[in-house]
Amino acid sequence: MRLATVLAASLALGACGSSSVKSIPSAGTMIPNYTLQVGPSISVALEKVVYWGALAGIAYMVLDPLSPNWEIEEAPLGDQHIHFSLRMKRFYAGGAGEAQAVLHRRARELMRLNGFNGYQVVEYQEGLDSSVLGSQRTAVGVVRLIDKAKS
Repeated sequence: MRLATVLAASLALGACGSSSVKSIPSAGTMIPNYTLQVGPSISVALEKVVYWGALAGIAYMVLDPLSPNWEIEEAPLGDQHIHFSLRMKRFYAGGAGEAQAVLHRRARELMRLNGFNGYQVVEYQEGLDSSVLGSQRTAVGVVRLIDKAKS
């Protein structure tokens, strides 16, 4: 879905750059041979603007700096135990050592939301899952919520 949005935006930018283009040409290139006059002495070919815009859009989709580095799944095990499974983004720019901090942050959040006074990490393990696209960091842990507050 994001790729379609980036491509549509790139094509719209290309179409807006030239008022002489009425429709997609039936022969030749889709991007007209047009130069954008940015300033009195600066001009840029429309082809380069579309190319670099598409490249930046694809790089943003892969790295997506605003998305969380870790995906966390949790499953209750009964008797106030919770199993956590963490998986890091395959392509990332930092955050490789955050798994334990993410686990503790989520355990504290669950502790507060459910009225417990504390938690204990019973099990914790980190690893790497290898695949064709490269390795992906993973972590698993079990947390026990303790000392339920009395209402």
